[in-house]
Amino acid sequence: MTNSDLTSCAQTMHALRHALLVVNGKWKLQIIVALQTGTRHFRGLERSVPGISTKVLAKELKELEAHQFIVRTVSPGPPVVVDYQLLPYARSLDPVIEVLEAWGLQHQQRLDSLSGLPTHVRLP
Repeated sequence: MTNSDLTSCAQTMHALRHALLVVNGKWKLQIIVALQTGTRHFRGLERSVPGISTKVLAKELKELEAHQFIVRTVSPGPPVVVDYQLLPYARSLDPVIEVLEAWGLQHQQRLDSLSGLPTHVRLP
């Protein structure tokens, strides 16, 4: 490997590490996809992302807001209403989401086609 190859590899790893720090885990991209259809209340978001706990959703929303992917709007009550909406910057992830979706479908089809695959490897 040449110095140029090593530099290129290091730059790629640095960029990937940064990207994954921002959208890490299994929930952030799912929350972004749930918000692509429009503004949602907290409970509506919770219902749209199956399996997420209230505590984790609150944490993930705070992180997405800090990275300027979403905006949180509080309307005074009673009752107090908290809405979440995607910011235009979040749309920069659309190509990433599309590629991951296509790859995920392809991978699931591959797993489904393999005979004798342990059931714990298959996703619901």
